[in-house]
Amino acid sequence: MKHIGISIVLLLCVLTISSKSYSQDTFLAPQGPYIGQNPPGLTPEVFAPAIVSTEHRDWGGNFTPDMKEYYFGRRNTKSGKVSKFVFKSVNNQWHESAVAPGVGGSISPDGKTMYSGNRYSERTDDGWSALKSLGAPFEDIHIMRLTASSKGTYVFDERSSDGNGVIRYSRLVNGKREAPRPFSKEINTGKWTAHPFIAPDESYIIWDSENDGGYGDSDMYISFRQRDGSWGGAINFGDKINTDGEDGGGYVTPDGKYLFFCRRCSPPNFEIMWVDAQIIETLRPKL
Repeated sequence: MKHIGISIVLLLCVLTISSKSYSQDTFLAPQGPYIGQNPPGLTPEVFAPAIVSTEHRDWGGNFTPDMKEYYFGRRNTKSGKVSKFVFKSVNNQWHESAVAPGVGGSISPDGKTMYSGNRYSERTDDGWSALKSLGAPFEDIHIMRLTASSKGTYVFDERSSDGNGVIRYSRLVNGKREAPRPFSKEINTGKWTAHPFIAPDESYIIWDSENDGGYGDSDMYISFRQRDGSWGGAINFGDKINTDGEDGGGYVTPDGKYLFFCRRCSPPNFEIMWVDAQIIETLRPKL
Protein backbone atom coordinates (compact mmCIF):
# COMPACT_ATOMS: atom_id res chain seq x y z
CA MET A 1 0.00 0.00 0.00
CA LYS A 2 1.27 3.43 -0.92
CA HIS A 3 -1.26 5.37 1.06
CA ILE A 4 0.82 5.46 4.24
CA GLY A 5 3.71 6.94 2.27
CA ILE A 6 1.46 9.70 1.06
CA SER A 7 0.27 10.29 4.58
CA ILE A 8 3.86 10.88 5.64
CA VAL A 9 4.31 13.25 2.73
CA LEU A 10 1.21 15.16 3.82
CA LEU A 11 2.57 15.51 7.34
CA LEU A 12 5.95 16.66 6.08
CA CYS A 13 4.61 19.03 3.50
CA VAL A 14 2.14 20.83 5.69
CA LEU A 15 4.82 21.66 8.25
CA THR A 16 4.85 25.08 6.72
CA ILE A 17 5.19 28.04 8.60
CA SER A 18 7.20 30.71 10.20
CA SER A 19 6.40 33.96 8.49
CA LYS A 20 10.10 34.86 8.74
CA SER A 21 11.37 33.44 5.47
CA TYR A 22 14.98 32.43 4.94
CA SER A 23 14.95 33.44 1.26
CA GLN A 24 13.84 36.40 -0.76
CA ASP A 25 10.62 36.44 -2.73
CA THR A 26 11.07 34.26 -5.76
CA PHE A 27 7.87 34.79 -7.69
CA LEU A 28 5.34 37.53 -8.23
CA ALA A 29 1.97 36.02 -9.04
CA PRO A 30 -0.83 37.86 -10.85
CA GLN A 31 -3.19 40.14 -9.01
CA GLY A 32 -6.47 38.98 -7.55
CA PRO A 33 -7.75 36.35 -5.13
CA TYR A 34 -6.58 32.71 -5.05
CA ILE A 35 -3.11 33.61 -6.33
CA GLY A 36 -4.67 35.17 -9.40
CA GLN A 37 -6.38 31.98 -10.58
CA ASN A 38 -9.69 31.73 -12.39
CA PRO A 39 -12.07 29.77 -10.13
CA PRO A 40 -13.23 26.32 -11.25
CA GLY A 41 -16.76 25.04 -11.60
CA LEU A 42 -18.01 21.61 -10.58
CA THR A 43 -15.20 19.86 -12.47
CA PRO A 44 -11.89 19.77 -10.54
CA GLU A 45 -8.96 21.67 -11.99
CA VAL A 46 -5.28 21.83 -11.10
CA PHE A 47 -4.67 24.74 -8.74
CA ALA A 48 -2.17 27.33 -9.95
CA PRO A 49 -0.34 25.13 -12.49
CA ALA A 50 3.40 25.79 -12.72
CA ILE A 51 3.07 28.09 -9.70
CA VAL A 52 1.85 25.87 -6.87
CA SER A 53 1.19 22.59 -8.69
CA THR A 54 4.36 21.56 -10.51
CA GLU A 55 6.10 18.45 -11.80
CA HIS A 56 7.06 17.66 -8.20
CA ARG A 57 5.06 16.17 -5.32
CA ASP A 58 2.93 19.06 -4.14
CA TRP A 59 0.72 18.40 -1.14
CA GLY A 60 -1.16 20.12 1.62
CA GLY A 61 -1.87 23.80 1.38
CA ASN A 62 -3.83 26.10 3.67
CA PHE A 63 -5.22 29.60 3.34
CA THR A 64 -5.43 31.87 6.35
CA PRO A 65 -8.99 33.02 7.16
CA ASP A 66 -8.39 36.43 5.55
CA MET A 67 -7.41 34.57 2.34
CA LYS A 68 -4.21 36.62 2.10
CA GLU A 69 -1.69 33.87 2.87
CA TYR A 70 -1.36 30.41 1.35
CA TYR A 71 1.07 27.85 2.77
CA PHE A 72 2.01 24.59 1.07
CA GLY A 73 4.79 22.03 0.79
CA ARG A 74 6.66 20.33 -2.03
CA ARG A 75 8.88 17.27 -2.26
CA ASN A 76 11.34 17.37 -5.14
CA THR A 77 10.78 14.14 -7.07
CA LYS A 78 14.46 13.88 -8.00
CA SER A 79 16.28 14.90 -4.84
CA GLY A 80 13.60 13.99 -2.31
CA LYS A 81 14.08 17.38 -0.61
CA VAL A 82 11.02 18.80 1.13
CA SER A 83 10.57 22.57 0.95
CA LYS A 84 7.92 24.85 2.38
CA PHE A 85 6.53 27.98 0.80
CA VAL A 86 4.09 30.77 1.44
CA PHE A 87 2.32 33.06 -0.98
CA LYS A 88 1.33 36.38 0.59
CA SER A 89 -0.93 39.00 -0.92
CA VAL A 90 0.52 42.48 -0.42
CA ASN A 91 -1.24 45.38 -2.10
CA ASN A 92 -3.17 42.81 -4.14
CA GLN A 93 0.06 41.24 -5.45
CA TRP A 94 1.05 37.70 -4.51
CA HIS A 95 4.65 37.14 -3.43
CA GLU A 96 6.19 33.70 -2.93
CA SER A 97 8.79 33.01 -0.26
CA ALA A 98 10.39 29.91 1.15
CA VAL A 99 9.74 29.49 4.86
CA ALA A 100 11.70 27.77 7.56
CA PRO A 101 10.48 24.39 8.81
CA GLY A 102 9.17 24.02 12.30
CA VAL A 103 5.51 24.86 12.61
CA GLY A 104 2.46 24.62 10.43
CA GLY A 105 -0.38 22.55 9.13
CA SER A 106 -4.07 23.25 9.33
CA ILE A 107 -5.24 26.66 10.51
CA SER A 108 -7.96 27.21 13.08
CA PRO A 109 -11.10 29.05 11.91
CA ASP A 110 -10.11 32.17 13.87
CA GLY A 111 -6.62 32.17 12.32
CA LYS A 112 -4.89 32.23 15.70
CA THR A 113 -3.55 28.67 15.79
CA MET A 114 -1.80 26.31 13.39
CA TYR A 115 -1.62 22.58 14.04
CA SER A 116 1.23 20.28 13.07
CA GLY A 117 0.60 16.72 14.16
CA ASN A 118 0.36 16.71 17.93
CA ARG A 119 1.87 20.19 18.23
CA TYR A 120 0.69 23.71 17.54
CA SER A 121 1.91 27.28 17.16
CA GLU A 122 0.17 30.57 17.87
CA ARG A 123 -0.12 33.67 15.74
CA THR A 124 2.13 36.48 16.95
CA ASP A 125 2.85 40.03 15.80
CA ASP A 126 5.95 38.69 14.04
CA GLY A 127 4.44 35.57 12.50
CA TRP A 128 4.10 32.30 14.42
CA SER A 129 5.35 31.12 17.79
CA ALA A 130 7.61 28.16 18.40
CA LEU A 131 5.91 24.79 18.41
CA LYS A 132 4.15 23.71 21.58
CA SER A 133 2.85 20.31 22.60
CA LEU A 134 -0.88 19.67 22.69
CA GLY A 135 -0.13 17.77 25.87
CA ALA A 136 -1.38 14.42 27.09
CA PRO A 137 -2.90 12.33 25.66
CA PHE A 138 -2.30 13.86 22.22
CA GLU A 139 1.47 13.77 22.48
CA ASP A 140 1.34 9.97 22.52
CA ILE A 141 -0.66 9.78 19.27
CA HIS A 142 1.13 9.93 15.89
CA ILE A 143 -1.21 12.50 14.36
CA MET A 144 -0.85 13.26 10.66
CA ARG A 145 -3.60 15.85 10.38
CA LEU A 146 -5.65 17.68 12.99
CA THR A 147 -8.34 20.20 12.13
CA ALA A 148 -10.47 22.23 14.53
CA SER A 149 -14.00 23.59 14.40
CA SER A 150 -15.10 27.05 15.52
CA LYS A 151 -16.20 25.47 18.81
CA GLY A 152 -12.70 24.12 19.35
CA THR A 153 -13.49 20.48 18.58
CA TYR A 154 -10.41 18.62 17.39
CA VAL A 155 -10.78 15.98 14.67
CA PHE A 156 -7.63 14.03 13.88
CA ASP A 157 -6.21 10.81 12.51
CA GLU A 158 -3.42 8.47 13.55
CA ARG A 159 -0.53 7.30 11.44
CA SER A 160 -0.63 3.53 11.12
CA SER A 161 1.72 1.15 9.35
CA ASP A 162 -1.00 -1.48 8.89
CA GLY A 163 -3.83 0.74 7.64
CA ASN A 164 -5.87 0.36 10.81
CA GLY A 165 -5.60 3.91 12.14
CA VAL A 166 -8.80 5.60 13.27
CA ILE A 167 -10.19 9.12 13.24
CA ARG A 168 -10.94 10.60 16.65
CA TYR A 169 -12.47 13.75 18.07
CA SER A 170 -12.02 15.77 21.24
CA ARG A 171 -14.45 18.50 22.29
CA LEU A 172 -14.15 21.46 24.62
CA VAL A 173 -16.67 20.86 27.40
CA ASN A 174 -17.11 23.69 29.88
CA GLY A 175 -13.73 25.02 28.86
CA LYS A 176 -11.95 21.70 29.40
CA ARG A 177 -10.54 19.41 26.72
CA GLU A 178 -12.16 15.98 26.84
CA ALA A 179 -10.29 12.75 26.21
CA PRO A 180 -10.20 11.73 22.53
CA ARG A 181 -12.91 9.37 21.34
CA PRO A 182 -13.10 7.39 18.09
CA PHE A 183 -15.85 8.18 15.63
CA SER A 184 -18.41 5.49 14.88
CA LYS A 185 -18.21 3.05 11.98
CA GLU A 186 -19.92 5.58 9.71
CA ILE A 187 -16.55 7.34 9.51
CA ASN A 188 -14.07 4.72 10.70
CA THR A 189 -14.69 2.30 7.88
CA GLY A 190 -12.27 0.71 5.42
CA LYS A 191 -8.48 1.02 5.58
CA TRP A 192 -6.01 3.90 5.59
CA THR A 193 -8.70 6.17 7.00
CA ALA A 194 -6.95 9.51 7.36
CA HIS A 195 -6.63 13.27 6.77
CA PRO A 196 -9.93 14.49 8.27
CA PHE A 197 -11.37 17.97 7.83
CA ILE A 198 -14.24 19.16 10.02
CA ALA A 199 -16.37 22.05 8.81
CA PRO A 200 -16.10 25.12 11.07
CA ASP A 201 -19.77 24.72 12.01
CA GLU A 202 -19.35 20.95 12.47
CA SER A 203 -21.99 20.21 9.83
CA TYR A 204 -19.80 17.72 7.94
CA ILE A 205 -16.50 15.85 7.99
CA ILE A 206 -14.35 15.02 4.95
CA TRP A 207 -11.67 12.32 4.94
CA ASP A 208 -10.05 9.72 2.68
CA SER A 209 -10.02 5.96 2.91
CA GLU A 210 -9.79 2.70 0.98
CA ASN A 211 -13.15 0.96 0.86
CA ASP A 212 -14.76 -1.85 -1.07
CA GLY A 213 -16.64 -0.41 -4.01
CA GLY A 214 -14.40 2.65 -4.22
CA TYR A 215 -12.81 4.01 -7.35
CA GLY A 216 -9.16 3.43 -6.55
CA ASP A 217 -6.34 3.27 -4.06
CA SER A 218 -7.91 5.88 -1.79
CA ASP A 219 -11.10 7.90 -2.23
CA MET A 220 -12.52 10.96 -0.55
CA TYR A 221 -15.66 10.63 1.56
CA ILE A 222 -18.00 12.94 3.44
CA SER A 223 -20.40 12.47 6.36
CA PHE A 224 -23.08 14.99 7.28
CA ARG A 225 -24.28 15.78 10.77
CA GLN A 226 -27.82 14.53 11.34
CA ARG A 227 -30.62 16.36 13.14
CA ASP A 228 -30.13 14.18 16.22
CA GLY A 229 -26.43 15.05 16.35
CA SER A 230 -25.21 11.71 14.99
CA TRP A 231 -23.14 11.30 11.84
CA GLY A 232 -24.61 9.99 8.60
CA GLY A 233 -23.10 7.19 6.58
CA ALA A 234 -19.97 7.73 4.51
CA ILE A 235 -20.75 9.17 1.06
CA ASN A 236 -18.21 8.71 -1.70
CA PHE A 237 -17.49 11.95 -3.57
CA GLY A 238 -17.96 10.10 -6.84
CA ASP A 239 -15.97 9.94 -10.05
CA LYS A 240 -15.75 13.72 -10.49
CA ILE A 241 -13.39 13.79 -7.50
CA ASN A 242 -12.11 10.24 -7.13
CA THR A 243 -9.97 8.41 -9.67
CA ASP A 244 -8.39 4.98 -9.86
CA GLY A 245 -5.35 6.49 -8.14
CA GLU A 246 -5.01 8.25 -4.82
CA ASP A 247 -7.23 11.20 -3.94
CA GLY A 248 -7.28 12.75 -0.49
CA GLY A 249 -6.34 15.50 1.93
CA GLY A 250 -9.55 17.41 1.23
CA TYR A 251 -10.43 20.68 2.94
CA VAL A 252 -12.68 23.66 2.24
CA THR A 253 -11.25 27.17 2.00
CA PRO A 254 -12.06 29.49 4.92
CA ASP A 255 -14.45 31.50 2.73
CA GLY A 256 -16.39 28.29 2.11
CA LYS A 257 -16.19 28.60 -1.67
CA TYR A 258 -13.79 25.86 -2.81
CA LEU A 259 -12.84 22.31 -1.99
CA PHE A 260 -9.11 21.65 -2.27
CA PHE A 261 -7.61 18.17 -2.38
CA CYS A 262 -4.60 16.29 -3.69
CA ARG A 263 -4.45 13.79 -6.52
CA ARG A 264 -1.74 11.44 -7.72
CA CYS A 265 -1.60 12.25 -11.41
CA SER A 266 1.43 10.23 -12.46
CA PRO A 267 3.80 8.53 -10.00
CA PRO A 268 5.46 10.02 -8.08
CA ASN A 269 3.76 13.32 -8.86
CA PHE A 270 0.90 14.80 -6.86
CA GLU A 271 -1.01 17.90 -7.79
CA ILE A 272 -3.22 20.18 -5.75
CA MET A 273 -6.75 20.30 -7.16
CA TRP A 274 -9.69 22.61 -6.49
CA VAL A 275 -13.39 22.56 -7.31
CA ASP A 276 -16.45 24.63 -6.44
CA ALA A 277 -17.59 23.69 -2.92
CA GLN A 278 -21.13 23.48 -4.25
CA ILE A 279 -20.21 19.89 -5.05
CA ILE A 280 -20.66 19.22 -1.33
CA GLU A 281 -24.27 20.36 -1.49
CA THR A 282 -24.95 17.98 -4.36
CA LEU A 283 -24.08 15.14 -1.97
CA ARG A 284 -26.03 16.37 1.05
CA PRO A 285 -29.03 14.09 1.74
CA LYS A 286 -32.38 15.81 1.63
CA LEU A 287 -33.88 15.63 5.10
